[in-house]
Amino acid sequence: MRSDYKPIGKYVRQVSLRNNDFRGLELKGIRINKEFMPSVANVTGTDLSKYKVVQKHQFAFNPMHVGRDEILPVSMLEADEDIIVSPAYIVFEIIDKNELDPEYLMMWCRRPEFDRNAWFTTDSSVRGGFSWDAFCEMELPVPSIEKQREIVKEYNTIINRIKLNEQLNQKLEETAQAIYKQWFVDFEFPISEEYANSIGKIDLVGKPYKSNGGEMVFNKELEQDIPIGWEYGSLSNIVKITMGQSPCGSSYNQIGNGEIFYQGRAEFGYRYPTVKTYTTQPKRMASKNDILMSVRAPVGDINIAAEDCCIGRGLAALKNLKKQNSFLLYLMLNIRPMFDVSNDEGTIFGSINKDTFNSLPILIPKDDIVDLFQHKIEKVDNVISLKCKEINKLLQFRDLLFVCMASKQLEAML
Repeated sequence: MRSDYKPIGKYVRQVSLRNNDFRGLELKGIRINKEFMPSVANVTGTDLSKYKVVQKHQFAFNPMHVGRDEILPVSMLEADEDIIVSPAYIVFEIIDKNELDPEYLMMWCRRPEFDRNAWFTTDSSVRGGFSWDAFCEMELPVPSIEKQREIVKEYNTIINRIKLNEQLNQKLEETAQAIYKQWFVDFEFPISEEYANSIGKIDLVGKPYKSNGGEMVFNKELEQDIPIGWEYGSLSNIVKITMGQSPCGSSYNQIGNGEIFYQGRAEFGYRYPTVKTYTTQPKRMASKNDILMSVRAPVGDINIAAEDCCIGRGLAALKNLKKQNSFLLYLMLNIRPMFDVSNDEGTIFGSINKDTFNSLPILIPKDDIVDLFQHKIEKVDNVISLKCKEINKLLQFRDLLFVCMASKQLEAML
């Protein structure tokens, strides 16, 4: 054993407090990002007295599926209010918080190397289980409690800044989506000077279209009235779609050209993902600012290409033919809920091919309205882009802090 590393089992103990008093505690699971989330399990008629209680600064992890997912779903409860988790979860706590800080341990559990070590020690079951004993045998550096708290403080400074940026991005995007809905769903876009002149009412310039008597025509495909000059069409009328195709495995390396963006969301938010694998033989490419959408389950997850990149299987790149990228982004976000529609056999869109993609029905507004929206909203998207770049830099600082935690010279470096 390395002299500066100690087994986790030296500092923790299992807890098995059951929900015997039925306090109405919320049942939660653990996301792969190692945060508690509301459980999706159907517990109707289930005896919840057998479920385990987790209290503030206690931990829980799901010992199943580690071999399959290559991640140990472990989380520490930060909230003051107790929760309950599945009886299959392992709940534990720090024995002495003056020897090992709970937040410091949680930081260690977030390191990618921690998950790799956990995956390596899973059992031989189909899903790859992970035992309590295996967890206790895992090691971590344990500097003085003062040093631990310094590291936690630095970590929280980074994470809090990331969260502030995420909150700002969320507000900006909600504002942009509200404007999209107002203009292209409720048809309350600003009346143009050209249209106001055509109807002899120049005083209506800039006022909401539909509520101020803008001319509407009935569309039989949509079975509703739409603004005059707008058309019913398909996604292929405004978008060029490139379906991803991964190169052969031997072409992957760490110094190749091009990046493959996989489906799913980035670690913080969905824009400009940082997860990448390099290839020397890219087959299908996306351009900077193309919309990237997953076309295999889960269909509809959206990213934006931060630069020209190679796209692998399960992804499609959407390029707006008139470079109206902001409009295309919010159009796809507005369409996205349709991919969650399900029937008795499961999700309707388990996957989507290029022909189906191209034929997705959409309402095509007049160019001048789209151009006005694009001009207005791309300023918002530019701010979001800058904040995303800042988040990526902060993540690099966080990862550097993880490296410092694992260094044999930890005491000397801090």
